[in-house]
Amino acid sequence: MPRLAQKIMEEQNKEVKYQQPKSDNNSGRTKAFIIILIVIVIAQAVKIYLDHQKSIQQETQIINTEEDLAINLQKLTNIQKELELKIEEITKLGGNVEELEKAKAEVEAELGRTRKRDRQAIAALRDKVEGFQELLKLKDEEIVQLKEVNAELLTENTTLKTEKNELSSTLQEVNESKEELESKVAIASQLKAENVQIFAINSRGKERPMPAKRKQIDKLKVVFNIAENDVAPIEGKNILVRIVDEKGQVIFDVTKGSGTFMYNNKEEFYTANQEILFDNTRQQLSFEYTKGSEYASGFYLLEVYTDDYKMGSQRFEVK
Repeated sequence: MPRLAQKIMEEQNKEVKYQQPKSDNNSGRTKAFIIILIVIVIAQAVKIYLDHQKSIQQETQIINTEEDLAINLQKLTNIQKELELKIEEITKLGGNVEELEKAKAEVEAELGRTRKRDRQAIAALRDKVEGFQELLKLKDEEIVQLKEVNAELLTENTTLKTEKNELSSTLQEVNESKEELESKVAIASQLKAENVQIFAINSRGKERPMPAKRKQIDKLKVVFNIAENDVAPIEGKNILVRIVDEKGQVIFDVTKGSGTFMYNNKEEFYTANQEILFDNTRQQLSFEYTKGSEYASGFYLLEVYTDDYKMGSQRFEVK
């Protein structure tokens, strides 16, 4: 810049040399003007230089700010991915991810903001990034602890499952033995009909043991005892009798007390029934049934039931 001032002075000197001096006053004024002009030129040169340096400094600051912002935004993007991985891993391990979910939301909010930030905003962003990184380190330690706890729980669960399986096996054996015993008791407690006798009663009330001619049968009379059974409880029983012909048809008439019952999960007809109190005294039961029409000749089967099982049976013939 001083060279420019020197050149201007030389030009002024040349002009002065070609001019004829008028007077001493004019010469003084000329010198003062030249000095002022030199000062102005120097001041302008200094200003231009300083403005140029300031512009360079501002551009450098802008570049550094943008680079700092880009670096921290990239760190935030990486942190977002790590947070997602940590949330997934800790969730599988049964840990609490509430803090991580909150941090993830903050990271996503920061990434969603405008990229134009001043230096103060970038400094705050840098602090947040460092905080998130510290959080990730702490969660790494938590994951290690959770894995250790889960490993211990797995060992305990394996032991418990083994013990549970052994206990279940023992209980199953006990239940099977119990069911087998109950089945045996149920079978042993079933009542039996003994001394089964079937009589034909004619229209005059005279009885005769079967077989009998069909014309001699006005009623059928069935007599039997209930055998002693010390296993069977003393309780009420519904005793059913069925008379079945050769074709497998049950003789019944609902107007005369016949009905249905379940046997082997199937509904069956019975001919007659009595409700009694079983007292284990070999009590004798007697049934009479009036058919209302002649029996067909042939063989018949008498069956006795109670509680969905058969107590006994007896075949007889009608001539």
